[in-house]
Amino acid sequence: MNGTGKLAVLVASLALTVGACQSRVFVPPSLETIPGDERGAKIRYGYQLVANTQEHARGYVGNALNCANCHLDAGRKLHAAPYVGLMSVYPEYRSRNAGVSTIEDRLDQCFERSLNGRALPSGSREKEAIVAYITWLSEGVPVESVREWRGFLKLTPTRTPDPENGRALFAAKCTVCHGVDGQGTAEAPPLWGPRSFTIGAGLARASLAAGFIKANMPLGQGGTLSDDEAYDLAVYIVRQPRPDFPGKVNDWPKGGKPADALY
Repeated sequence: MNGTGKLAVLVASLALTVGACQSRVFVPPSLETIPGDERGAKIRYGYQLVANTQEHARGYVGNALNCANCHLDAGRKLHAAPYVGLMSVYPEYRSRNAGVSTIEDRLDQCFERSLNGRALPSGSREKEAIVAYITWLSEGVPVESVREWRGFLKLTPTRTPDPENGRALFAAKCTVCHGVDGQGTAEAPPLWGPRSFTIGAGLARASLAAGFIKANMPLGQGGTLSDDEAYDLAVYIVRQPRPDFPGKVNDWPKGGKPADALY
């Protein structure tokens, strides 16, 4: 190969490398780029369902939460269970139900577990709209990127989590939004009690709650808590009373239940 050929190969290789790196940059599309056609109308409705679930899907919700309370910025926030690119990983096998789940299955589980409600009917306007919104957020995002930023921060505490320190941290940093009793205010949702998420929700696991807290809480001040403080808060919060989830008896039928599951 002559010098020109080698240079061309090198340039192509660098272009592929740069492209691979750029694909891993978390840049959700602007809502302003939603198309103005019929499909765009469905996507915008899906956004509204996620951002304002209480208003648009109240009949399917059994507590005081919106999808966006966990999926911050309507699924467009890094380290807050983003929807961006999510369609590229589904269908996928999940050990919790020991089967292959579709994105529709995951929506059902969120409504039943996190919203303590019931699944959106198959083929319903609401379910199709949320899927359309997630599909739009996933356009052009490779699965390798999603695997890097999916879910919440992964934390490893340096000591045994201390729920009593979590109680003190909650009083100092969380009550202004979530209330002194954790039952929520006009500013933020309830973190425990009958109007909060069930024991079968993902954030009922301390490891997941700690990652969410570390990256995002107090709201607008994410990253200000240490990993250990985030874990202390998480353990304190998840141990408070919350709704049961009867379907828990069917979870992890082939084993693999996480150590921090509440049941």
